[in-house]
Amino acid sequence: MVQHTLAQAFTLNGKGLHTGVQITATFCPAAENTGIQLVRTDLAGSPVIPALASYVTATERGTVVANGSAAVSTIEHAMAALMAFGIDNCTIQINAPEMPILDGSASFIVTAIKQAGIVSQQAARRYFEVTEKMEFEHNGSSITLLPDDHFSAEVHIDFNSPILPPQVATLASLANFEDEIAAARTFVFVREIAPLLQHNLIKGGDLDNAIVIYDKEMSQQEVDNLCGLLNIPNIQLTELGYLNRKPLVFDNEPARHKLLDIIGDLSLIGLPIKGKVIAHKPGHTFNTQVAKLILNYINQTK
Repeated sequence: MVQHTLAQAFTLNGKGLHTGVQITATFCPAAENTGIQLVRTDLAGSPVIPALASYVTATERGTVVANGSAAVSTIEHAMAALMAFGIDNCTIQINAPEMPILDGSASFIVTAIKQAGIVSQQAARRYFEVTEKMEFEHNGSSITLLPDDHFSAEVHIDFNSPILPPQVATLASLANFEDEIAAARTFVFVREIAPLLQHNLIKGGDLDNAIVIYDKEMSQQEVDNLCGLLNIPNIQLTELGYLNRKPLVFDNEPARHKLLDIIGDLSLIGLPIKGKVIAHKPGHTFNTQVAKLILNYINQTK
């Protein structure tokens, strides 16, 4: 199998989930053996950040890669889409410190990749082939990799929530990514919003780019205070449930989104994976820690 890149560039525009600013990201074809890299076009010298686990510097509500003072956050949805479509080499030119959140899923990116087209290159593609069982565990989370001749994944989530029950999502092949995973949106609990805003995060979040889950009753005063933080008119939350304008795309959409995230985070090893991934209670911090360990193993066994 040979490497692939985009047939032509495409541009996506939208606001950032955490900064709330308008962002332009242009995905460009790249030469063989370039890998995936991000270029901060808004900074002097247009610094380049390789999309590799060794460059991950933060993981709170998204994966952040940085090279010196130049950083780009929330890269996981784009990385998942590129991996799913077999894009080995791509340069993403971006004029802000995070990727646009779009609708909180990878759907728009998938559509743009298909419209741009994919071309074969001459260099051979390398894989990370799982040859024996690998297990990683930390604080109740686990990721297991099993030998296989192609990539597949299974994700289990449990948030101890009366509204979001334990869920499982599976992906038998990356060929099914567009239909089964790409449209799954990111999610947040209402009880998490105030602390996240206090940490200068999710300033661009709304009911159109995230599933919002109200699973713990709050007083009207607390709700009013939250609306003030979000700079929106006061609302009445009369019952627990989902607060979105758009209904769930899948009954287990949160679990499918966690599967999307783990594809994007594990792609930071820099090679497509041949193996089955089984994850319990994954998150960006743990996912990228595992990716770093695998990348170190790859570098040591070259």
